[in-house]
Parts: sequence; structure tokens; C-alpha cells
Amino acid sequence: MTRPSLAPIAAALSDTVPFVGPEALERRLGQTFLARLGANENPFGAAPTALAAMAEALSAGWKYGDPENHDLRLALARHHAIPSDGIVIGEGIDGLLGLAVRLYAAPGAIIVSSLGAYPTLNYHAAGFGAEVVSVPYRENAEDLVALATTARRERASIVYLANPDNPMGSWHSAQAVTQFIDAVPPSALILLDEAYGEFAPPGTLPPLDTDRPNLLRLRTFSKAYGMAGLRCGYAIGERQTIAAFERVRNHFGVNAVAQTGAFAAIAAPEHLDQVVQLTAASRARIAQIARDNGLTSLPSATNFVTIDCGGDASHASGILTALAARRIFIRKPMASGLDHCIRISVGTPADLDMLASELPQAIAALG
Repeated sequence: MTRPSLAPIAAALSDTVPFVGPEALERRLGQTFLARLGANENPFGAAPTALAAMAEALSAGWKYGDPENHDLRLALARHHAIPSDGIVIGEGIDGLLGLAVRLYAAPGAIIVSSLGAYPTLNYHAAGFGAEVVSVPYRENAEDLVALATTARRERASIVYLANPDNPMGSWHSAQAVTQFIDAVPPSALILLDEAYGEFAPPGTLPPLDTDRPNLLRLRTFSKAYGMAGLRCGYAIGERQTIAAFERVRNHFGVNAVAQTGAFAAIAAPEHLDQVVQLTAASRARIAQIARDNGLTSLPSATNFVTIDCGGDASHASGILTALAARRIFIRKPMASGLDHCIRISVGTPADLDMLASELPQAIAALG
């Protein structure tokens, strides 16, 4: 049968989804999860004022959202004390990563990242015909020196760093990140993913700088602001670098309800503070549950805790599978050097009570 031909880059790719969502696992298992502790979501939710604003905005859902995201950009500019033309809004950091790759990595270009880092970047790189050169983690953290050295050696178009990091929860100081930024060639675009920045200790995030053409700071409303399902994030950068996004972005990609909710969320710092406190308490509880079961939790500056299971990748996968059978959803790093760990997102007290009850049985089931 004659059919339209895929473009060469797409024809060379396999059909794939970069994440196996909990919903897909529920369909496969034939049962719903009772504790959802694997997607790094914020179970404490958005601010009540943001929820109310979004509920009201639904009645105007017949209208397109503002394609310039004007009010939200101005609110973010005031919040961060930077120019509004240094901000672009997108469908979460995932969407912005795709646009950045499309803009700054031609087919065949090199993108440098860490082996096992956030996989959406690799997905977009393949989709636009770029090549990813990976650098191993060093002591459960992204290796800043190796990333910068590899970017120079490979003449990379893009280098990616998450601080704090997913999937290990580790973080570098603002001083170390600044040294890394200075060490990357100015011809390489630095994608500095700060999705978990609100949870990080003081001194983790460098001061915002909108004068450096090769630096994009990526932020999101998915984590601390509790709006993951609404898909709203933003990038901060130098004016001309940001303006390039107008050439390719989906101008109606961030819906009106998400824009309204994000605008209201910025104006509710007391709720953000409460979420950060609840997250810290939940991390401490997860760490204690790990200790109670002879496992080692790693320090975390995020809304999850990565746990060294004390064995190999097969042992860690066994714990994950056994917990899924007990209707608890978690994830694990998959890359070599990290795959002996599992990753547990923060949860409500009821979620963590269930984890505390079922984890010993999951470990025992492995024999």
C-alpha cells in the first residue's frame, strides 16, 4: 500500500514514549496504585488562591489563551527582578527543552549531558537528529568538570545540567555552578534545569544573569507550585537568546487556565513556603523508612529521595516490581552506575504509612 513517507530523521527512530507513566502501569497490572510516589509530583497541591483563579478561568475556556503570555511574563519579571523580554513561557520544561534543541542543535550536532540524567532531552535530541555524548555521574552527582571538558572537546552545541539533579537528588553550590558556566565555551548553549530550585538549600542557585547569551535557566510550575498536570514552565535568558523562541514555539501551547493559575501561584509565597516545609518533612520520613529497612538514603535537595538498595540493578528492580504489586508506584534510575538505586517521591502521611508497611514485605519477597 502506498503511504506518505516519514522524513528521514523520523523514519530512523523507533516509536517510543520517554516515560512509562503510572497510568500505563496501572493498565498493565489491572489495578490502580494506592500510593503514587514515583512521578516527583507535589501531592500538597497548588495554592488555594491559584485553584480558585483556575476554576474561575474555566468559564472563559471558549477563548484562546494569550499567545504572548503577557501578564504571566510580567509577573515573573517582577518576581525575579529581571526584564520581561528575558523570559519565555512554554509547556513545562519538557516543551522548552524541545524548542531549545530545535533552535540550537542542527542535525548531527553534539549535545553533552550526564549518563542517566533527565531523559526528555535525549528524546528531543534524537527527534531533531542531534547526537548526545554522555558523561558518567561522579559520586552520585553530575560531574561539572567533565561536562565542561567534554563540551569543549566535542565542540558541543548544547550542554545540559540539572541543579538540583534528577534522578539522584544531589546538588552543587552556586559557586561551583558559576565556575562550570564560565568553563563552557561561549558557543555552546547551557541548559541549566532548575526544576527543583525552590526546594534547594540557600546558596544553590546562582544569581540570575540575563546578560550571558549562552545560558538558559529553566524553571517550572510543576514541582513546588503543584501544577504538573497543567504544563507551564519558563526559561530565563539573554534577550536575543529568548527572542529566538518566537521563531518556533507553539504560541497557543500554554492554555489560559495554566497561565491564570501560574499568575496566581506567584502571588502566594506563603503556600510555597508551606509546601517546602511539608516536602522536607516527607523527605525525612522516607529516609527514616529506608533506614528502618537497612537501606541507605542519599541527601536530597528535591521533592524525592533516592535510595541505595545495597545490591545490584536487579535487586533494585525487584524492590520496584514488588512495591508495584503492592500498589505503590515508585521509579528507579536506569543508567549504569545509578541503577542500584530506587527513587521515591514525597507523599502524604497516608502514602508514607503505606510505604512503611509494604516496603519490608517487598524486600522479603525477594528472598
